[in-house]
Amino acid sequence: MVALSFPQYNFRVKNNQNNTLIFDGVRKKFVVLTPEEWVRQHVVRYLAEQKKFPMSLINVEKQLQINGLNKRYDVVVYAPDGSIDVLVETKAPQVAISQATFDQLARYNLSLNATYLMVTNGLRHYYCKMHRDLEKYEFIPEIPEFSR
Repeated sequence: MVALSFPQYNFRVKNNQNNTLIFDGVRKKFVVLTPEEWVRQHVVRYLAEQKKFPMSLINVEKQLQINGLNKRYDVVVYAPDGSIDVLVETKAPQVAISQATFDQLARYNLSLNATYLMVTNGLRHYYCKMHRDLEKYEFIPEIPEFSR
């Protein structure tokens, strides 16, 4: 897999029936190692190890319904009160981050109401803080560390 612009992490990887699998510490199982999964696993480790979010507050690949359609978010980090602190959209490294990516994340956030948003393809990262009262967001240099 391609090197990403995250710290280097050690992952549990194995081969099974012509597939390479990576261990997902959140789902507690091996999953197929796709380019997007490579980015997602780096994001989870980044949030847990660099930003100090407890693994118990991190969730990956869950279904949500938007306008009657079933969608899946990539990563969310819950606040201790059950609200969503961070919503992350991951793309494979070869996928350019575009306005459509931000639009997708904004649609998801209409349902999830996260405080912070992150978009990454593993090479480029963008972070936003939501201002719900003003119905806008601002780009920020990084997601703040967990502090509760």
